[in-house]
Amino acid sequence: QRVVRPESNLCWSGGGGGGQTDNTARWVFLRMEHAWGLPLTAEPATVAPAEVPAPTPVEFPSHAPYLLIGGGTASFAAARSIRARDPGARVLIITDEPDLPYMRPPLSKELWFSDDPSVVDTLRFKQWNGKERSIYFQPPSFYVSPQDLEKVENGGVAVLTGKKVVHMDVRGNKVTLSDDTEISYDKCLIATGGIPRNLQVIERAGEEVTKRTTLFRKVEDFKALDKVSRDTKSITIIGGGFLGSELACALGRRSADSDLEVIQMFPEKGNMGKVLPEYLSNWTTAKVKSEGVAVITEALVKAVSFKDGKVEIKLKDGRVVKTDHIVAAVGLEPSVELAKSAGLEVDSDFGGFRVNAELQARSNIWVAGDAACFYDIRLGRRRVEHHDHAVVSGRLAGENMTGANKPYWHQSMFWSDLGPDVGYEAIGIVDSSLPTVGVFAKATAKDTPKAATEKSGTGIRSESETEGTASSPVASSTPEPPPVLEQKDNYGKGVIFYLRDKVVVGIILWNVFNRMPVARKIIKDGEEHADLNEVAKLFNIHDD
Repeated sequence: QRVVRPESNLCWSGGGGGGQTDNTARWVFLRMEHAWGLPLTAEPATVAPAEVPAPTPVEFPSHAPYLLIGGGTASFAAARSIRARDPGARVLIITDEPDLPYMRPPLSKELWFSDDPSVVDTLRFKQWNGKERSIYFQPPSFYVSPQDLEKVENGGVAVLTGKKVVHMDVRGNKVTLSDDTEISYDKCLIATGGIPRNLQVIERAGEEVTKRTTLFRKVEDFKALDKVSRDTKSITIIGGGFLGSELACALGRRSADSDLEVIQMFPEKGNMGKVLPEYLSNWTTAKVKSEGVAVITEALVKAVSFKDGKVEIKLKDGRVVKTDHIVAAVGLEPSVELAKSAGLEVDSDFGGFRVNAELQARSNIWVAGDAACFYDIRLGRRRVEHHDHAVVSGRLAGENMTGANKPYWHQSMFWSDLGPDVGYEAIGIVDSSLPTVGVFAKATAKDTPKAATEKSGTGIRSESETEGTASSPVASSTPEPPPVLEQKDNYGKGVIFYLRDKVVVGIILWNVFNRMPVARKIIKDGEEHADLNEVAKLFNIHDD
């Protein structure tokens, strides 16, 4: 008795869109699963069974000169860098997601503010400057098919989607996929990113709670939460960091046009409490509340249960919150499952694969992005979970995979927008436990994320900043009013310096844009400053 079950098919539709240009063409990547069932028929024992052709297996390249594990920003940046230095390079990206490489920031930012009802399908959005783009770095036509990678004349980049690397044989220079397929390599990049953390009280709460909980990270999470926000009446976000606060503002803005209740709770006294000084954290909390969000501070979750059709969250101080759905935004766990089979070191303090200054874990293995724990020559060993770091570390890893042997010296930045009107950019170590000095000025209409992107022409601000340098920053010649330190009521725009042993180790630019090269140079110089008011003048914050 035999049953033939054809393999699932991978179908492509459309073209255009994405990448580094604003292209209005749309494309759709469809994965179509066909389930076939054939009747079973018993064959006479005396008759030899007819020959049935075996299903044609999906072809993989057996060897990839450059193998990149992970399909995110760091991996794509590395592929682009490899091809720039080695134009004939054959690069294979393996990702366990069904999507081609895409940028994650819009999933919690601009996509939520789109007025296009089909945005969950197109994944195209208008940036704050009004220009449209796709979250995908490149359309399908940019890539070669995996089975053609070894044959295509001038090389290229291929993406193997929906496949997970489960084992690395470092001595044999090969990896094993979850379906037991083996692929050998000459050089390998690990850019596996991370997995969203969950609260143990949620994990222990049972299926009724877990199926009403979103751990936000991927395209599918955005699509699922978008649907939840339209189908339910109450969403509670647990977490007061970047992701939690961005999603709270986005959902709060959406609640203005519906009866959706949006609640945000976290252990700190205010939003971004681990990053911002207390006075600015309190101001941010007021901003989030103004977006229609009910903010519950100093909230420690004790238990979660499902009762009478509602998720019930009990806090340690006795408060009880009833909601329809939970979004847990409580941090990221670096994906280091391959460390054991590969014999690679995981940093015990910061997590992630421990690499040297050239992002190298072994002689032919590099690590980039969220999963890399690297040594910063200015600030010590670090692990960074931001888009700009993924871009820069991926690019450097790609260069070093092609023989550049360059150390990682770049200070990556990150940014967070609470809608189109309030945003900040940060660099270095920004930790609210450090001493800070803030210098503020009155904001003007141009001091918003929307205005900044209109001026720069890019919605992913870090991409325009990574190439910038500032060899000799010059203060404005315009007469400036006396700076106001940490004023209590109006933080229109300003600069916050984070100090360690009297040296600036971190800077936040609050509604101050296109000044990141100046901040980068201040941290790189590593000097003590007697008067940070004078340093603040370098950012021209008092200019109209």
